Amino acid sequence: MKHEIGVVGLAVMGENLALNMASKGFSVAVYNRTAARTEQFMASRAKGTSITGYTEISAFVEALQSPRKIMLMLKAGAPVDAFIATLNPLLAPGDIVIDGGNSHYLDTARRQAALESQGFLFVGTGVSGGEEGALTGPSIMPGGSVGAWPHLAPIFTAIAARVEDGSACTTWVGPGGAGHFVKMVHNGIEYGDMQLICETYHFMKAVLAMSADEIHEVFGRWNGGELSSYLIEITAAITGYRDENGAVLLDSILDAAGQKGTGKWTINAALELGVPLSLISESVFARCLSAFKDLRVAAAGELSGPAYTFTGERQETLEDLGKALYAAKIISYAQGFGLIQEASREFDWKLEAAEIARIWRGGCIIRSVFLDRISKAYQETPDLTTMLLAPYFTNSLEQNQSGLRRVVAMGIAAGIPMPCHAAAVSYFDGLRTARLPANLLQAQRDYFGAHTYERVDAPRGRWFHTNWTGTGGATTSTAYIK
Repeated sequence: MKHEIGVVGLAVMGENLALNMASKGFSVAVYNRTAARTEQFMASRAKGTSITGYTEISAFVEALQSPRKIMLMLKAGAPVDAFIATLNPLLAPGDIVIDGGNSHYLDTARRQAALESQGFLFVGTGVSGGEEGALTGPSIMPGGSVGAWPHLAPIFTAIAARVEDGSACTTWVGPGGAGHFVKMVHNGIEYGDMQLICETYHFMKAVLAMSADEIHEVFGRWNGGELSSYLIEITAAITGYRDENGAVLLDSILDAAGQKGTGKWTINAALELGVPLSLISESVFARCLSAFKDLRVAAAGELSGPAYTFTGERQETLEDLGKALYAAKIISYAQGFGLIQEASREFDWKLEAAEIARIWRGGCIIRSVFLDRISKAYQETPDLTTMLLAPYFTNSLEQNQSGLRRVVAMGIAAGIPMPCHAAAVSYFDGLRTARLPANLLQAQRDYFGAHTYERVDAPRGRWFHTNWTGTGGATTSTAYIK
């Protein structure tokens, strides 16, 4: 009997996805470039399951039912292209190649076009949930060749996470690179969530002088309220964790973070599409700054900050801190969904924001009660220009923005960095300002580069130029109209 699906790549995600599929009753073939890794897996975690390991790629492909469904769990970039090139001669028309790694959405669109021209189907699917999610139920975001979905839906629906109403955290996202684009934005939002929580933790330690046990208690309490989420849950666990000597393990971890690329891709996409993604961008740059550990240590001995002593009421400030985190989180997600909506328009993907929020409710790293609010907002108003204008979020910001402002002001006064919280305030204030000083900016550009400007007393799209110095001509530049 031939296998229903094949998985290529037995690192953490590939191994656990294969086990997940087997646990749901599917017959799975697995292949890894290093044969020893396949043999080790078969002798350990896969032993006694419906998984069969193959050490020859031709035998692996031949062992699959038609149309073959081959899921690649490989490092993004050249390794995916190289394996597709190896796989290509072994495929038959109608076979389906699925890239389940964190590939760039433009690479996914390119691969789909190339494989479809040869009679094959290609799917780029985001998979979120980490090691545990892959094993017990991730959020799955497939896009690409729509003809592949009827073949994949039974498997993806079975292995995906499920939420309270029983719905599976997967859906067909859209054509081309839509699936990987949505996963990329998910990761960008994840960057923002994590940095906001880190800034909150730093504020607790540096401004409120809270102990590890006190911090642990607050995050645990917050996880029972409107901030309830996987990331708050694990933060509570981390802040309460002690090593074998009874010391707080977190205090021994080096404060230098890295980033795998999806955060950078999200910023690049926002710049290409002209979407203000300021909070999420600051979260990526915060990681970059953290990596300059030696420079920061040197600068800390030379550059002085304000002298500050907290004299407020701690409980009131903690309430403000929770409000600040929630308000900033709302703004972060609004930016992320704004990017998804603009990409949908630009690429004609017809993405459904309500469905995307729904499939993020379980399994993925940013899963939270909060996403149910977003899904409902877009269900009620599918053409919502920004989720901040949905009544629930408008009211939430009205209730929480004062706490956000007080916390940011206090952080600045205390000299601690809060880049994402501050970016949230700036974005919110910019969005609610009917007339920004960009009129001066446009005048400056026209002055030095004849880039022209629009007028408030003329229709949009009609451009004007002023000879500001009296020595310029009538020739204008059209290179930078936007």
